[in-house]
Amino acid sequence: MTRKVQHPIIYLITSGKTRPASSPASEDFQDVLTLVRAGCRARVSLIQLREKNLPARTLYELALRCAAITKGTETRLLINDRADIASTAGADGCHLTTRSIEAGVIRRTFGSGFLIGVSTHSLAEAQRARDGGADFAVFGPIFDTASKRIYGPPVGMDHLHEAAETLSPFPIIALGGITLENAASALNAGASGIAAIRLLSDTKNLKRTIEGIRKASMKAEG
Repeated sequence: MTRKVQHPIIYLITSGKTRPASSPASEDFQDVLTLVRAGCRARVSLIQLREKNLPARTLYELALRCAAITKGTETRLLINDRADIASTAGADGCHLTTRSIEAGVIRRTFGSGFLIGVSTHSLAEAQRARDGGADFAVFGPIFDTASKRIYGPPVGMDHLHEAAETLSPFPIIALGGITLENAASALNAGASGIAAIRLLSDTKNLKRTIEGIRKASMKAEG
């Protein structure tokens, strides 16, 4: 990753629970801001605003406020799919889905300093992300999780290891069913970090969870 973040990469993804009618005064909008503040305090590497239901104007307002929170911290902010909103709101970059504009187009448009992550489900997709100029690929689902069943069965540890080993030093971040109990297995398989929604959603215990992931990383390295 050319725009360096600490290792292991810990990638907090927001839940997407905001609604089309949400506004800055809404509880769900404020909950996202609370989570971003907690993520910065816990020194999360990356935060992705994955609020797909918001209209562009409200998403921009949320991104603007989140960028103000992350500014000057170790945490980098990415906006799901909307590179234009990320750039104008002062976020660090965007996260691309399999349906988004290709990473190479985003890189040419927004330049070398723009952080780009890509969701991938196979070695071929991760390789395309790397070759297109992405900074990292999120790879999964590694373990079974209800929210990812639409993509088919989990890709599993063997495919994670293959992608990480083949594309090294390009960072592969494990996603899907990650818990404190299995995080070490994913890191042992070669993942550069962990991405999660549910695991990293508890603002009160987030710092403790992050410490647990970092301990798992040290065990994997040892």
